[in-house]
Amino acid sequence: MEIGYFTMPLHPLGSNYTQSLDEDLEQIVILDRLGFKEAWIGEHFTAEWENIPAPDLLIAKAIPLTKNIILGTGVSCLPNHDPFVLAHRIAVLDHLAKGRFYWGVGSGTFIGDFEAFGIDPKTGEQRDLTNESLDFILNLWNNPKPGSYGNKRWKFNVPEPQNDIGLGVHVRPYQTPHPPIAVAGITEKSGTLKIAGERDWIPMSINFIPKDVLNSHWASVEEGAEKSGKTPERSKWRIARDVYVADTTEEARREVKEGTLARDFTDYFFKIVPKIRGNLDIFKVDKSMPDSDVTPDYMIDNLWLVGSPDDVVGQVKELYDHVGGFGVLLIMGHEWKPKDKWVHSMKLLVEEVMPKLKDLG
Repeated sequence: MEIGYFTMPLHPLGSNYTQSLDEDLEQIVILDRLGFKEAWIGEHFTAEWENIPAPDLLIAKAIPLTKNIILGTGVSCLPNHDPFVLAHRIAVLDHLAKGRFYWGVGSGTFIGDFEAFGIDPKTGEQRDLTNESLDFILNLWNNPKPGSYGNKRWKFNVPEPQNDIGLGVHVRPYQTPHPPIAVAGITEKSGTLKIAGERDWIPMSINFIPKDVLNSHWASVEEGAEKSGKTPERSKWRIARDVYVADTTEEARREVKEGTLARDFTDYFFKIVPKIRGNLDIFKVDKSMPDSDVTPDYMIDNLWLVGSPDDVVGQVKELYDHVGGFGVLLIMGHEWKPKDKWVHSMKLLVEEVMPKLKDLG
């Protein structure tokens, strides 16, 4: 098993925007030095807490600041972009990274972004737009035939090539035939993850998902893979979790409840999720429990991985055994303060937790 990083990112209202970007980059640089495999950066246009609308630009700046960590969009919300333009931006980014890049794609879930781009999520049009955009982009990279393309939202032309002066669609990604593509699943029996299995893409499960729902995620990957005659590899499956390690479990629980992690859920996620989904059921191991029971203590006991190195080892093993195995544990990003305690937490994860998990995989 390997470890990676996934950041929305998360910054409280009123944060200095320039400083928040610097802090996000600093976290990636630190994790690169610690040996993390990968780092995914989210995309949101209208979320002040999740305040990066252009993860490709942050990645471009992170490339020369890091040496080994693979950088990825988490995700490019395809309905929000002209596919002709995005195809070129992602291809250029892949060249800048010299292949040290994953392309996460999705339809998005944020209500403010849907409103900004005139999308009614109740109709499911975001999923149709995502599939159409992806087909456009892959065709542009693979075989850009001249002609007019488009739908009710986008229109563009691929010109007839004029080879004597180099006119035409010519930019391809650095990686062949394209960067590894990843998609994230949220709901039980995720249809998105069926597509991941069918196309042999990287499946990712977000940090809100209880263990039993995670089992349905892998079942979706297997269902999709069977449809196309593929054999899915559990080593590709990424599971995201909020993780905090301290010298003792008592210290870890206290710092989480009094600090950044509890704040981000109490002040943001526990408020925004009901606006999107109507309730807090996504966090619940028992859907009959009231929303009021979804507290930081509940999250520590059921979804977060919090404790001493030995306790976190046990929690990861329990998760791994429950779902039948996965390849990469994605550690969620937060605006951790004080920073030195977060750095200590990540060092404990790398130096004391992960060596005891080498037998997994």
